[in-house]
Amino acid sequence: MVTFLIAVLALVAGYFVYGKIVERIFAPDANRVTPAISMQDGIDFLPMPTWKIFMIQFLNIAGTGPIFGAIMGAKFGPSAYLWIIFGCVFAGAVHDYLSGMLSIRNNGAGLPELVGKYLGQTTKKVMLVFTVFLMLMVGAVFVYSPALILGNMTKDLMANSVYVWCAIIFIYYLIATLLPIDKIIGKVYPFFAFAILFMAVALGINLLIKWPTLPELYEVGVDTSAFNGADIFPALFITIACGAISGFHATQSPLMARCMTNEKYGRPIFFGSMITEGIVALIWATISMYFFYGGGAAELGKEATLQAPQVVTAVSEGWLGVIGGVLAILGVVAAPITSGDTALRSARLIVAEFIHLEQTSISKRLYICVPMFAVTMGLLFFNISNPDGFNVIWNYFGWSNQTLSVFTLWAITVYLAMNKRCFWITFFPAAFMTTVSVTFLLVSKNCIGLDATVAYIGGAVAAIAACGAFFAWYSKWSKNTKEVW
Repeated sequence: MVTFLIAVLALVAGYFVYGKIVERIFAPDANRVTPAISMQDGIDFLPMPTWKIFMIQFLNIAGTGPIFGAIMGAKFGPSAYLWIIFGCVFAGAVHDYLSGMLSIRNNGAGLPELVGKYLGQTTKKVMLVFTVFLMLMVGAVFVYSPALILGNMTKDLMANSVYVWCAIIFIYYLIATLLPIDKIIGKVYPFFAFAILFMAVALGINLLIKWPTLPELYEVGVDTSAFNGADIFPALFITIACGAISGFHATQSPLMARCMTNEKYGRPIFFGSMITEGIVALIWATISMYFFYGGGAAELGKEATLQAPQVVTAVSEGWLGVIGGVLAILGVVAAPITSGDTALRSARLIVAEFIHLEQTSISKRLYICVPMFAVTMGLLFFNISNPDGFNVIWNYFGWSNQTLSVFTLWAITVYLAMNKRCFWITFFPAAFMTTVSVTFLLVSKNCIGLDATVAYIGGAVAAIAACGAFFAWYSKWSKNTKEVW
């Protein structure tokens, strides 16, 4: 528990200290007119209160990642704390803040547009397909996971309950994606965000009261054990994504960038929501270590082999009682549903931006949504009909998610270099995540499945090549502009 408390304090300090440094490097302009004001359309570009934007941003980026990912990542031991701390402060929060602020500076542009502007049009086209497909996978995955939880809760009330809930959630997706952002998202999502925060605070208080004996980082060092046959590197850095760094967040930040009325709110909204998500991940990682290794499963009368959704249900009901448990589970169910519908909303806007199709009329929104939802339904059908479909899609989603962060970080690095800012704050995370993403692609049995040593070498070579390409561009750009860093 000592490691847990130090980790929480480290995240809070990261917001006030490193967050301030990153903010000064970017230099937000409180007098600049934001897209929410200059491009207001009543649908997607719409001024909203700062507190509401924070709650929506937090809910959009949360999903099941900081919960399920932390539960699975906790099986690597207390080394999970290190990744959550360093990943969240020096990579994830920086990634979310700068991608959101960059969107504001570019008229609320989506991720492919930003990547294309700073990494080239060819990369933009690749990123367009890559990003939209990732958003559709998010939609499919985040229909199925809450439907499983709701289905188990209502299986005695209706037949085929999982399928019924899939249909209900999917219909909701379509409605929420088409409606103006303030009609459902702006009104309901802050309550769902409150449910997640309530769950985190209530469970955190329970942890402090119980004060379980857990393995401390300073006692056991970094755990290098394997989890499900995967070595800690790169598996840990893919498993715990949303609680540390997630490329998906860069697709969500522009949604809120289109609603901000002042650039000075960027740090509390983007950097702050990521730090908050990191704290949620720390709480669930600690609960999971207690559940799996500290006697928590026996205390609740459960098996220590339960999967993540069952762990959430058992702990929420066992620790918080009926009312608290319902509210906690509501947060866990709402998080993936809301992340799923905003992912599809983001996909709609990305496609519309690429083909230059206005989105003020509902017919033009349907023009994009109909084929998009058809593909999502196909992925969902594969998810349900294939016994291992969820795991297959989730593995590809995990890799795609972190690969997306690689492109985002390199694009931000180029932006900072071009504007004579300290680009090292994203250069090092970009190089590291390049290594992680390529290594996982090479070593994963669901991907290429090479020998671990070969995969490690391949990941290192990819990172060196990416760094070399950046410095080659920077040298040429500096000479052409006659400016030296």
